[in-house]
Amino acid sequence: METLDTLEAPAASTALPGPPPVVTAHAPIEAACAQACAAIAPAWPLDRAIAVNPHWSRIGLPLRRVAARMAVLGQIQVFPPRASMREAWQSRRITAQDLAAALDEPGPPAGASLTAADCIQALQQPLAVAPLPLLIDVLDDDPARHGRLSWRQAITHQVSQTCAAYFDRQQADWRPGASQGLYAFWRDTITHDHGIGLLMGLPELGRRLDALPQTRADAERWVLQRLGLPPAVWADYLEAVLLTVNGWASWCAYLGWQRRLEGGEDDHLRDLLAIRLAWGAILLECKDDAAARRAFGALQSAWAHAGARLQEAEQALQVDEVWQRALEIGYQRGLAQKLSMAAGAQTLPAAGAAPDVQAVFCIDVRSERMRRALEAAWPGVQTLGFAGFFGLPVAYTPLATLARRPQLPGLLAPALEVTDRILARDEDTIDTTAQQAAEQSRHRRFAQDRPLQAASQWPGAAFSFVEAAGFSYLGKLGRWLRPGTGPRAQDDQHGLPMRLRPVCRPALAGLDTPAKVALAARVLQAMGLTRQIAPLVLLVGHGSQSENNAQAAALDCGACCGQTGEVNARVLARLLNEPAVRAGLQAQGCAVPAATRFVAALHNTTTDEIEGLDLDLLPGDARPRWERLQPVLRQAGDQVRRERAPGLAMDARLPFAQLLAQMRRRASDGAQTRPEWGLAGNAAFVIGPRHRTQGVVLDGRSFLHDYDATQDADGSLLELLMTAPMLVTHWINWQYHASTCDPARLGSGNKVLHNVVGGTIGVFEGNGGDLRIGLSRQSLHDGTRWVHEPLRLTVVIDAPAEAIERVIAGHATVRQLVENQWLHLWRWEGERLVRRADAEWVPV
Repeated sequence: METLDTLEAPAASTALPGPPPVVTAHAPIEAACAQACAAIAPAWPLDRAIAVNPHWSRIGLPLRRVAARMAVLGQIQVFPPRASMREAWQSRRITAQDLAAALDEPGPPAGASLTAADCIQALQQPLAVAPLPLLIDVLDDDPARHGRLSWRQAITHQVSQTCAAYFDRQQADWRPGASQGLYAFWRDTITHDHGIGLLMGLPELGRRLDALPQTRADAERWVLQRLGLPPAVWADYLEAVLLTVNGWASWCAYLGWQRRLEGGEDDHLRDLLAIRLAWGAILLECKDDAAARRAFGALQSAWAHAGARLQEAEQALQVDEVWQRALEIGYQRGLAQKLSMAAGAQTLPAAGAAPDVQAVFCIDVRSERMRRALEAAWPGVQTLGFAGFFGLPVAYTPLATLARRPQLPGLLAPALEVTDRILARDEDTIDTTAQQAAEQSRHRRFAQDRPLQAASQWPGAAFSFVEAAGFSYLGKLGRWLRPGTGPRAQDDQHGLPMRLRPVCRPALAGLDTPAKVALAARVLQAMGLTRQIAPLVLLVGHGSQSENNAQAAALDCGACCGQTGEVNARVLARLLNEPAVRAGLQAQGCAVPAATRFVAALHNTTTDEIEGLDLDLLPGDARPRWERLQPVLRQAGDQVRRERAPGLAMDARLPFAQLLAQMRRRASDGAQTRPEWGLAGNAAFVIGPRHRTQGVVLDGRSFLHDYDATQDADGSLLELLMTAPMLVTHWINWQYHASTCDPARLGSGNKVLHNVVGGTIGVFEGNGGDLRIGLSRQSLHDGTRWVHEPLRLTVVIDAPAEAIERVIAGHATVRQLVENQWLHLWRWEGERLVRRADAEWVPV
């Protein structure tokens, strides 16, 4: 379908349209609605939080065009605000050299017609991009409108409250029926809402509800036919409508994403669009004919010039794109210098010599500091970077529950199942008696908890419940106010007898030995662990620790559905230690030394401690190696804590025990809004052998994935890395970018004011408004300055140009990210760095 990007709409009549015409073809309307819905990126729920680029569905367009569309359609800021760029310029974070390089570099001529003086002058002026109005905006012309909520705000609030009630499946035990679909539920709800008319200054609103379209399709057709807008702008108008409830639209897009992974379709987003359109029918009934004619005239006049408005916005945003680039060049110059220094002093691993210990870390940026510290503490340790789900596409169901959850990137659907098992001493058979005892114990505990949860959820019982349970609430509050230094909570073992917790282990279900061998071989190949395997190999997932934090899952893995890497690491370690799997690998020529033991571990990113898991399974000959590693882990953790301390307003000179105790108390403090900085500061992704980055201080800002092009003759592994981890890191990078550039619309606001919606759906800031998506201000700002810089990801790959170009040519998504400037792509050419610009490789 043509859009306002390509067409200039003809002038339209200002006469009030008559009754809707007889419809003979619905295909153009269907296409426009589908296109508008396809522009909305999903937002995952709180308990499965995944960092998402909120512009993901728009990456087929150049970045500046998307920035123009978002400004015109939704008043959304895509590039960094000019005020922050002015501060960066005045503080010399951006230098004159950076600005000149941004104006002069080859590639798409973002600032071809600009001078440095033009750019500096623009920092003193606000961005002049006027948004296109919607029907509700032009109808809201009452002179007294400034003394009440705008109709746009009131409608967003009403729709949002309706969605919160409809989608809630966990928080409230009492809820109205919702079996007929979202649109029908809203239509029924609005007829019983006697307060919305007063909020909008329309006390007669309730009498006008007979004008409501009966069905979703009626609402879509009614608006698009009656507005008198040219078909060329239908999809764009509808996208602008959805952006007024972008939070709930993103939730509905998530439901659609999940259904498509399962092979189905979901209608909730279309229903939401119809709801917002139907509001126009109601408001028109509240206006006389003259007011309606004025509104239609204003709307048609504005949208008749939509194409020109977009072009003007794109032109105005040239200078903002230049400043975005200048900010990135300042960082990239330092990155290139550091990587060049590492290349100049590289020490290749000795041929044939296995290290004492290998530690495979998730590529999360918080692992960069820990890897560097471990290598410095003991040269016998070799660290590797690998995707945090360790190549296991699993869903995990804790013992005696139905709480199945994915443990892999949201781009993928689980292909394997993991469940808890209590195994006998031989670790091959289930201890049936112990398993039944554990299940019964957990069921009893859940039954005890259920009345307490219900008492706190029923509206009439909430206050009496707090009074009756006051002492227990005081105890919890006391633990928050005087936080201790306890270990990370094991929520997956809640309700299990203490004696059975150590032997309750996650295990793959339904795989025979040949399938396990094939899975193990794929994972080892992807990790690069096919030769020189150490006697002790750690599989180090990561997880965070915080209290009273609705967004806690966002601090665990930013990719793997908001889960820690514990389950995946434990399952893979047991799989790789199985004698039958080892024998199968040996038969395939993938020999793992008989003495090698794989150990699961977890990096607590709040306290920077590394905890070993399932250590009771270690045989006697492996224990001395594990014990020898303990002082190394302590020393490395202490080094990382001292690096992080200044950014947390802590004293890095404290003795070991005191600094660790402070970090632990921070993790247990229910009043702590910044338990850690998560992935703030992320800016680069390096795909290459460790010697390209070893010893380089990358300040916890780089994802590091090990890759050896000499062991990837057909380029299949490179293709996997550029189509999976590169996309995931891009999502993380752009969630932080968007939440920083437009915290009001693409961030979740002030964490102190958050109220959880529907148990796990998301948060309101306060008690209403749209559902908030993205990161809270406390995850990005320390109260004085922005901790995260909104830089596009710089991906640096050590691979031949031909192999990289094959992946770009073969995958439209990768090609769009690269060619539409959503990320920067570099590679090593010998010992120098080159970057991709205009389909050519030029020196950095």
